[in-house]
Amino acid sequence: MYDPKGNSKDRTVEAAFTEAEPPEHLSGVVHRFLDLSTPTSLEQDYRFHALPDACTYAVFDQTDPRVCGITRLRASSEELNLGRSFHFVNIRFLPGVWNTERVPVAYGLVDSPYAGDLPLRDVSDELAGQSFEAQQGILCRFVEDLQAAGIVVPNPVTERIFRQIDDILSVADMADGAGLSPRQLQRVLKQTTGFSPHDFLKVLRLQQSLRGEPSLAYSDQSHFIHSFKKATGYTPGQFARKFDV
Repeated sequence: MYDPKGNSKDRTVEAAFTEAEPPEHLSGVVHRFLDLSTPTSLEQDYRFHALPDACTYAVFDQTDPRVCGITRLRASSEELNLGRSFHFVNIRFLPGVWNTERVPVAYGLVDSPYAGDLPLRDVSDELAGQSFEAQQGILCRFVEDLQAAGIVVPNPVTERIFRQIDDILSVADMADGAGLSPRQLQRVLKQTTGFSPHDFLKVLRLQQSLRGEPSLAYSDQSHFIHSFKKATGYTPGQFARKFDV
């Protein structure tokens, strides 16, 4: 199954990244609940290395509860400056489950007060000052409300792809695994994940390589090194020396 690694932690900077699995009834739409924070103010700005994972995120800035939003990353890694002190609580939704026809998403990390129609500001206010364990209950209720409204729904196409992920080496393999023609796959993935099949496959390959299994995703070592550097900005060796995943 698909188990994305959404971020990489700079080995030289002290920052806390905590993940928690959702309850069983939400496991078809939520991958993880996340808490990202600094225990104290850092000596320099922290550059967060966000790895492409095709997931949609609900982001809540706990230093300023007005700042929240629904976001998605691109097919290449992004380094985001989080400053010297930060605390975010996030929901990482599985790829393809967010109904963008109902509520659109933005790219990158939100950095301004939310002005959309979802009750994100109310949720952010409720999260403030709570322990991460207590926050998970609040986030679960929010996801349940999104499901009831049809904003978050399981995606049978991506579910079929993830069940066969270790056997997928090409877009044609992905279409076969999904039971769709290449044209149908193009339409469905673009609509539900925001990615073309080619870019979606690039993300899957990168995530497979982060599990220590590059041979599952790349034809040879030089291809792996080239593709990894193009996606992350680092060779695999440079990345391993600089980051924990």
